[in-house]
Amino acid sequence: MHPEHTPHVPVQRAVEVHQPTPYPPAAPAPAPVVPVQPGTVPAVASIVLPDGRVVTGYAINPAQPEPLAAKPAVSRTAVNVALGGAGFLAVCGGLVLLTSFIAALTAFITQLITLAAVIFGGWIAVQIFSTRGHQGGTTVNIRKAVIKRNHFHS
Repeated sequence: MHPEHTPHVPVQRAVEVHQPTPYPPAAPAPAPVVPVQPGTVPAVASIVLPDGRVVTGYAINPAQPEPLAAKPAVSRTAVNVALGGAGFLAVCGGLVLLTSFIAALTAFITQLITLAAVIFGGWIAVQIFSTRGHQGGTTVNIRKAVIKRNHFHS
């Protein structure tokens, strides 16, 4: 027999219902109320409203915030080490800048000297190799001067 051909009869079962049991809230026992006399009698303040009524009552002090936890003191040794390290770094940085400045100044002076040598050497070359040099200057024949110098006239 196949299951689809069998007559289907619902099965009746006994159902148990469980209800949760609430626990009573845990409430602390109320503290006994003890009347306490204030240390000083607060001042009574009166305010006159714009319509003429007078309101009298006690002044309410503002709530004071809880004091902040005290910060731990920083040791003087730690401060001195930090300041010494910062000073050392500043001196090292200054020395690097000074060294860079001296190197740049040396290179600049070297370039100026090289430029002056090139300009002066060029001027001398122009004076020697130019054709204008024979027009207005004194010409000395070196061979004749040497010969004259080597002959002794008595």
